[in-house]
Amino acid sequence: MSRARKGGKSLFSLSTLLASFFGAALIALAFAYFNYKFSEYKFIDFKEFVFYEKSDIFQAKEQKYIVVFYSSRQRGTMDMLAKLNLNLPILAIDYYNTARANSKYTTFLRSGTNTSLKFIQRFNIYNAPSIFFIKRVKDSLYKQDSMIRKLDNLKELSREINTL
Repeated sequence: MSRARKGGKSLFSLSTLLASFFGAALIALAFAYFNYKFSEYKFIDFKEFVFYEKSDIFQAKEQKYIVVFYSSRQRGTMDMLAKLNLNLPILAIDYYNTARANSKYTTFLRSGTNTSLKFIQRFNIYNAPSIFFIKRVKDSLYKQDSMIRKLDNLKELSREINTL
């Protein structure tokens, strides 16, 4: 009888040890996967995501852009974006797809509902205004080059650009 207990105890402690090890390994793997998925930067191909400047199809030409996703229903935002002069050209994408003439430094983009929804889902945008950078990989393919940051308001945009 003591032999059975002795064998049972050693088997039990070995299985407990293995279970603890595998449990810890699964938790570590889940944590690593979670961090990878949410820190991974996304790509946008402007041949697949068709945006319009008024009625013309937008053709990306610059190496880098600042992307600002905003709501034209917030008073004065379009005028403020039109006047901004930052170190990179701005692509201003309106949640409500309001058409506006471009300014010297800002390109106002709009799109169809499907493209807007795909864009919001691709970049996991939950707030407006939000900002991030993209840089050209090749031709019309751009890669997200920064985390997406929510702005409390567009007045702080030029201050925030310096910290990104």
